[in-house]
Amino acid sequence: MSAHAQHSWSAAVMAALVAASGAAAAQGLEFTQIQRGRYISKAADCISCHTVKGGKPYAGGYPVETPFGTIYSANITPDLETGIGKWSKDDFYRAMHEGIRRDGKHIYPACPYPAFTKMTREDVDALKDYLDTLEPVRAQRPPNALIWPLGWRSLLAGWNALFFHKGEYMPVDGKSEVWNRGAYLVQGAGHCAACHTPRNALGAAQDDKALQGGDAGESWYAPSLTGHPRDGLGGWSIQDIVDYLKTGANDDTASAGPMTEVVMNSTQHLSDADLTAIATYLKDIPAQQIDESQPRDVPGTVMDRGKALYVDQCMGCHMADGKGQKNTFPPLAGSAPIQAAKPQTLIQVVLGGDRMANPPLRPTGLGMPAFDWKLSDQDVADVLTYIRNAWGNQAAAVDPGQVGDVRKALKEYGPRYQRLITQSSH
Repeated sequence: MSAHAQHSWSAAVMAALVAASGAAAAQGLEFTQIQRGRYISKAADCISCHTVKGGKPYAGGYPVETPFGTIYSANITPDLETGIGKWSKDDFYRAMHEGIRRDGKHIYPACPYPAFTKMTREDVDALKDYLDTLEPVRAQRPPNALIWPLGWRSLLAGWNALFFHKGEYMPVDGKSEVWNRGAYLVQGAGHCAACHTPRNALGAAQDDKALQGGDAGESWYAPSLTGHPRDGLGGWSIQDIVDYLKTGANDDTASAGPMTEVVMNSTQHLSDADLTAIATYLKDIPAQQIDESQPRDVPGTVMDRGKALYVDQCMGCHMADGKGQKNTFPPLAGSAPIQAAKPQTLIQVVLGGDRMANPPLRPTGLGMPAFDWKLSDQDVADVLTYIRNAWGNQAAAVDPGQVGDVRKALKEYGPRYQRLITQSSH
């Protein structure tokens, strides 16, 4: 089928969906099934990893940076040659459930099939039905750039044998329907552990440290989602979590970096019932154990330098008491993300600047300017050490070497928020 013919076919499908208003559409599918698949695509945030900046939605080619090299995402439009147009529902379910492509080759776990395996067959089929309604896009992704010998996909059979646990989510007895729905979304389609769980040397999630914080890619750190009061969600209510997922902000903090992308492309589109279910599940996760034996006393000279920098550069927005300005600039005092185990995200925001989420329910989209041109590595380390230990906060000091590493990564990858905003309407 030519590109023109595929485009005409897609347009006809969408016209039929609109005209039918719930009647049978493409391949005899009901409109409600397509809508269900679209909702699942939002819950799974498919567009974020399957759309490259400036490219067509879902056409792949987005570079996923890993410790082992760069993996480019697949084209999941229904193009017959470069997408999944020839894939059956069984093919698609096998890819999601087992990490095996239509041609029998293994999928790299940069695609979170270890989480998607928990999705029901009904949800996976609905997702395929929705993807089949998209405009087919002829787009060949670049070849992966992995260290030798990881280009051999057959090696993933061993990785799967060690770390992959196939199987749909099974409801936990004794837990409420709301809790189980939240667990299904967090562990499955939402694949929260992909960023919020630390990984071992082979890139597998450390299940014994689930959701205790992890690498979110490109030197961003995804904080703990456990019940720890400082480094976690212990101080957040269920409504705080719902507000954050719906708007990107609550009274404690505002989203940054990849999490803003998640809010704009995924969680803002979920129902309040599903957001409440997610929050209910997360609030039931016990606090992780943190080694409190290590001294956290910061030398007074460091705090003095950091305070002077804060007064000069930060106080105008975040105020002298660190409480920010409600619904405008997020607080720093008592904020769990400020006290996260690792400071990479804070360093990113200070060096590269960032924008808050800009959903319809909270259309602020306020931004913080970049300070990479103005502050040295030592300056950033000092001011962040002060912020992480002032007003009752308590967290490890920031080292200038950490700032230097993030500065280098920022130059390599560049800011992400431009891509977030351009994709928010899809």
